[in-house]
Amino acid sequence: MPRKDKVLVANGQGFWGDSLLGPIRLCREGPLDYLTLDYLAEVTMSILQKQRLRDPSKGFATDFVKMIERTAPDLVAKGIKVVANAGGVNPLACKDATLAVLRKHGFKGIKVAVVEGDDIYGELDALLASGETLANMESGAPLASVRERVSSANVYLGAFPTAEALDAGAQIVITGRGTDPGLVLGPLIHEFGWKRDQYDLLAAGTIAGHIVECGAQCTGGNYTDWRAVPDLAMVGYPIVEASSDGSFVVTKHEGTGGMVTQRSILHQLVYEMGDPRNYIGPDCGADFTSIQMEDVGPNRVRVSGAKGTSPTPTYKVSISYENGWKALGQLTIAGPDALAKAKLCSEIVWRRLAHDGCTFNDEEKTVEFVGANTCHEGIDVPHASEPSEVVLRLGVKGHDKAKLDRFGYELVPLVTSGPPGVTGFAGGRPHASEIIGFWPALLAKSKVSTKVSVFES
Repeated sequence: MPRKDKVLVANGQGFWGDSLLGPIRLCREGPLDYLTLDYLAEVTMSILQKQRLRDPSKGFATDFVKMIERTAPDLVAKGIKVVANAGGVNPLACKDATLAVLRKHGFKGIKVAVVEGDDIYGELDALLASGETLANMESGAPLASVRERVSSANVYLGAFPTAEALDAGAQIVITGRGTDPGLVLGPLIHEFGWKRDQYDLLAAGTIAGHIVECGAQCTGGNYTDWRAVPDLAMVGYPIVEASSDGSFVVTKHEGTGGMVTQRSILHQLVYEMGDPRNYIGPDCGADFTSIQMEDVGPNRVRVSGAKGTSPTPTYKVSISYENGWKALGQLTIAGPDALAKAKLCSEIVWRRLAHDGCTFNDEEKTVEFVGANTCHEGIDVPHASEPSEVVLRLGVKGHDKAKLDRFGYELVPLVTSGPPGVTGFAGGRPHASEIIGFWPALLAKSKVSTKVSVFES
């Protein structure tokens, strides 16, 4: 039997770097049962893995701990449960930091659960030896071709381990890599008792999670008709008001900015969709074209009719690997003939480098003139015939770090040895930084095991 007729699940973080005010305001501005937070992207996992290798206490989203510090009194007073993938590649360390904050506030007996099993970095060699190729889903190349350069490997786990943690009484659930919609689906499985073969219900929870996974992007943020969005500064973050039959209402707290309309939801719905009739997840396939939407009040849109299919026998794996170096720098070119002067500056840099025996082919370098339709290259859009200032951005990439650092020496000298009007060099010369490559692969679910542990403050 469902624990409740309706459950309020909000997402207060669309990515690591989203506004800290999102979750804080969600906790304070209205009723809430669950607060979900999405911190992880593919490149983030590699960065966190390197942090952990340097310091065993690192490797998780530190912003999450800061959020708990600010919201703990509201979370405890209102009984709001938290589900976050803030664990990164070190969920146990994230748990320790979270418990320390709760104890600092004097809150005892708060259960914090950790979901493990997504991080297969330490098992790669054994998996390859067992016959798994972890072939690149785009190129078909075997992982062995880049194995020595791999820096992280994480499975996109489903939502049932999160539900298991909530079943165990956890108020805060910390996971590593999982699907973004799973942050919302997990609480719904827990609250409504949905089963693994109830694909239509799981699809409904998946679609609900997808709609809110980018935070305010479904309540007016990044919206085409941005002038129509009221009070964007205080945009309300999205809330799913879910029912056990799989229908749900997308809304936000009353009195907040932004808007919830069918169009604002559709803007987000098509984000990273793939095949709209078969959105593939570890718990089910979801048919995005099956849903119906209807307005049921101001800033309230009801979604129903979701259809789902059985999941695949594999998990998607996000693998990161070292893929060379890059260097990027910029200068501002102002005054008359700014674009012509910026183009001359670019020519000067490449000629001076070539004179010193340092050359780059077209695939290894990038040249952008920001302010002269760089973002609309190849598209016929209105623009000023002569911009009064242009930002010149030059970049190079390759596997020779010393060569890329040599490039960095030729940008700032343009201030005194190039055309007039060159400025904006306060950042100093650019230096080579690592390029992280993304390697998507599939892995049999039978090769992955999960573990849920519960701790108390």
